[in-house]
Amino acid sequence: MLDRMMSIKHTLRRRDEKVERLRHVPLFAACTDSELALIARNVDEHRLEAGEVLTRQGEVGREFFVIVRGTAEVRIDDAPVTRVGPGDFIGELALLDRRCRTATVVAETPLVMLVSGPTEFAELLAKAPNMTRKLLAGLAGRLRAADRAVLPA
Repeated sequence: MLDRMMSIKHTLRRRDEKVERLRHVPLFAACTDSELALIARNVDEHRLEAGEVLTRQGEVGREFFVIVRGTAEVRIDDAPVTRVGPGDFIGELALLDRRCRTATVVAETPLVMLVSGPTEFAELLAKAPNMTRKLLAGLAGRLRAADRAVLPA
């Protein structure tokens, strides 16, 4: 019984630490405590070394990523198009429209990321409206940048 209580305390302490880390991620900064607790239950921390591929253009996407630490290069048709770093998120398009990845993303430095699968991502969209609004604002910014790149001034 005592071991079980100690285990529960340890789990709760780890969850509280995770919520505090999430609070400092720009995508989650406006989230309520209950939204942060939901996010904490629906994301896992993963690490990649420099040179490792995070996503590959044309492959089916099954994860959503938020970069916590490090940088990565985004490539379309093997041409570098941008860099992403702490606070940036990738992979949401493939989960939203269930289509293939639009870019290859390669770690330039060691990466620490928060990762969510399709079921968890759908739950976050439905139950964490503050995160969803920031996600939509980020997508709108990308669309505007793409429009500027291809439309005449």
